[in-house]
Amino acid sequence: MGSNNMSVVATKSITNAGTFNIRAGEVGLYKIPLKEVLSDAMHGDHTHFDVIVCKLYTEDGYEGVGYTYTGGKGGEAIVSLIEKELIPYVQGKDSRRVEAHWHKMNEVLHYVGRGGILSFAISAVDIALWDIRCKRLNQPLWQVAGGHSNSTRCYAGGIDLNFSKEKLLSNIQGYLDRGFKSVKIKVGQPNMQDDIDRIRAVRELIGNDISFMIDANYSLTVPQAIKLGRAVEDVNIDWFEEPTNPDDLYGYKQISEKQNIPLSMGENLHTVYEFNHAVRHAGLSYLQPDASNIGGITGWLKVANLAYVNNMPICTHGMHELHVSLMASQPNAGNMEVHSFPIDEYTTSPLQLVDGRAVAPDLPGIGVEFDESLLKPHYVKL
Repeated sequence: MGSNNMSVVATKSITNAGTFNIRAGEVGLYKIPLKEVLSDAMHGDHTHFDVIVCKLYTEDGYEGVGYTYTGGKGGEAIVSLIEKELIPYVQGKDSRRVEAHWHKMNEVLHYVGRGGILSFAISAVDIALWDIRCKRLNQPLWQVAGGHSNSTRCYAGGIDLNFSKEKLLSNIQGYLDRGFKSVKIKVGQPNMQDDIDRIRAVRELIGNDISFMIDANYSLTVPQAIKLGRAVEDVNIDWFEEPTNPDDLYGYKQISEKQNIPLSMGENLHTVYEFNHAVRHAGLSYLQPDASNIGGITGWLKVANLAYVNNMPICTHGMHELHVSLMASQPNAGNMEVHSFPIDEYTTSPLQLVDGRAVAPDLPGIGVEFDESLLKPHYVKL
């Protein structure tokens, strides 16, 4: 049925089960080491990342694979929620009713977990349900989710605050050599002048034809963000990501009004309602939902529609191996992050770039198939 190194939830006895019903599920945690330490201004050093994989099995023989990830903390709690609450909920239910299950999972656990790790847990289950949906239709996710295109603009999103300026520039050159036409670096150095120097050095290296973004990981105060934005306004920065605390929407509005670089955020917004408040009050130019923590594909598409009706580009954070299909599917797609957590290196089909664009896989399902031989050494027995 599934791999032997996952925690399996026993099949529930189902009376008069329909062929589309979910008969069982399992979930496993993998702690995957990074090749080198990566740092940002708020989360510190990253030595590994967690991948939580959820599998659902239907009466008619389909296997759906969903997953979420973290920066190395909280994976055990997410596994517990999936194993003890969400798999028991979906067992015995019609796997075709994806939207209904998304709503119910949010409603049942809303009181104890609105947003936060609940959104991560729901994401893994929702993505597994979408995998079943697409496989049953024998179509790839980019077609089922919208079908606008089969490729998307993308950028290399570095986690590089701890790099020396020389190593930073070497890293950026590596992105250019791989074919990227857009790059992002971290800011939030203790001395702001160091940020300014690094920003200017990157622009000098990449020239004027490569788009360029900066990301503070919400490490700056409002006055600091305004000061930094003003200091590099002439560098042609596409967006200033998470300049300050994502809960301080009024602070974002001040920053948007007092410096001229467009603002973006989204990785720390875990409900569609939080995104709606941000659109209304924060002065944003770009939304960056992450399907791993916004309630999966269902939640991500709701934010994409919110961006569409507000005439905004939809962008992403993380999990590029899945987001490539979602971004390709949407008419208002902006720029997809190719993240420094290389989840796709543990799949059978790593991300492909053609002329600087990321190409969505044509594989029926979500397009992400994990290579068990690569994942297995990193399994964590709970």
